[in-house]
Amino acid sequence: MVVDKEPGMTSHDVVAIARRALGTRKVGHAGTLDPMATGILVLGFNNGTRLLQYITDGDKSYVATVVLGAATITDDVEGEVIFTGDVCAVTDADIERELSKMRGTIMQRPSSVSAVKVDGERAYDRVRAGEKVELAKREVTISQLDVREIRRLESSIEIDIEVTCSAGTFIRAIARDCGDALGVGGHLNSLRRTRIAGFGLDKSISLASLKAGELQTLPLVDIARVTFKVRELALDEVNELSFGRPLSANPDDALYAAISGQQLIALLANKDGLAKPTAVFAAAN
Repeated sequence: MVVDKEPGMTSHDVVAIARRALGTRKVGHAGTLDPMATGILVLGFNNGTRLLQYITDGDKSYVATVVLGAATITDDVEGEVIFTGDVCAVTDADIERELSKMRGTIMQRPSSVSAVKVDGERAYDRVRAGEKVELAKREVTISQLDVREIRRLESSIEIDIEVTCSAGTFIRAIARDCGDALGVGGHLNSLRRTRIAGFGLDKSISLASLKAGELQTLPLVDIARVTFKVRELALDEVNELSFGRPLSANPDDALYAAISGQQLIALLANKDGLAKPTAVFAAAN
């Protein structure tokens, strides 16, 4: 199920609402959204929780507003301002130049106030305890970083951007790094996720609908078709998988969804020259 998250709530808050609406404790989500953020949150429940890790690993799209002229401790509008700078001399060309450096595969330092773990403890917990945390840079890919609009205010500049990026990319870090490069400070003012892997806003339901029990669930087989390469199974192959036996090798080393009719049977990966199930979702009839 795909939910359009509202601002001011955590991803776990949405999971809690879904548990009540679905009548099951077995609910998880793919790809955490900050409380300030809105947009796509993919929920898996019961057997669907087993697919969440693969959706989380997919690329994501966002629309966001960057503010130049102030840096915050959280790299977003909810954090304490720790630096301000004069934006009068910053030109549109300057902004485009610095943002263009972030397109492609880059090394990005995650925001200190994030869920990244440091020695087994979340970075945001360490920061809230008064510790200064600077996380190591890691490789991310930003395939799209487009400027949609630039607005000049009295003491700041607002930049609307559209981003498509790999899992693990911090949009807040884009704002922080742009502000740092220009010497004026930067933070994120708003963030909306419009897509994660194969799931966009067109497949989503509102939080109000979820609370009211007006559910729009997606069959596992449909999730599998947009998340993996597909291997259509013959009946004898379904029977082999029901006994845990491997099949002939997949065409390549990607993870394949093994499908029979309108049923997801298993996920298959090549190993030792054969396609072996990494997860089985349905046995043969």
